[in-house]
Amino acid sequence: MTEPLEALLARAPRLAPGHVWLAGAGPGDVGLLTLACLSGLRQAEVIVHDALVAPAILDLAQPETVLVFAGKRGGRPSVEQADISAELVRLARAGRRVLRLKGGDPHIFGRGGEEVLALAEQGIPFRVIPGITSGLAALTVALMPATLRGVNQALVLATGHDAPEISRDGLVAGALDWASVARLGQPVVLYMAVTHIVAIADQLMAAGLAPDTPAAAIGSATTPAQRILVCSLATLGETLAAAGLATPAIVVIGAIVATRARLLALLPQLEQEAMPWQLPG
Repeated sequence: MTEPLEALLARAPRLAPGHVWLAGAGPGDVGLLTLACLSGLRQAEVIVHDALVAPAILDLAQPETVLVFAGKRGGRPSVEQADISAELVRLARAGRRVLRLKGGDPHIFGRGGEEVLALAEQGIPFRVIPGITSGLAALTVALMPATLRGVNQALVLATGHDAPEISRDGLVAGALDWASVARLGQPVVLYMAVTHIVAIADQLMAAGLAPDTPAAAIGSATTPAQRILVCSLATLGETLAAAGLATPAIVVIGAIVATRARLLALLPQLEQEAMPWQLPG
């Protein structure tokens, strides 16, 4: 690394023994990692990391750092959240310098709030380092501005992970009132929604959202495996199924999606220039 970068890292806060830092590793591209997170990677004795943290980011840790996998993936065997929180407490009480590394931002559907509450209840000192959340990063690399004057005045971030299948009455029961979301008339960015996307789309249309509302899915955003699918709300489910889109994926529904086509019509080369860049290995 260059001297200026080393000087910046030298001025960073110290990760003390018995302390835990919860850091967001961003959406996957190493170039989108924050300096604060890099500082944590360089100082940690133990890194407890999620499944979506890119290997290239873990490679930035010291060679002697212990890596502990604590990934949670929908529909797959995962470590229980209570066990993850207990492990963070155990490591801190053992006097280790602990980095809890999460994809995206720790507090945007990353269960960071649960973990800091668990640490605080046990008297464990902690620090939270923000990261670029995958929902906003995915929009940017897909050439869909999150907000656009004259198009939207708000942006809804929601999770589709907990939405159950369609009930007997044809509606999606669950904690989130999709009809109320539809009535807002603002773009919706969905995390962890691929499994239940048909049920969610049906509920949004039942509440009055037009079937031809622009929609898109961005898979593995900011990584070399990135895929962008653009369709309508009505065809969202069949488009994702036909493409075999793998998770992780971000789904966006709303007028901001149409900006992508406008930009590419003006400058077709943007398709490649917006792709993620990787630091040399």
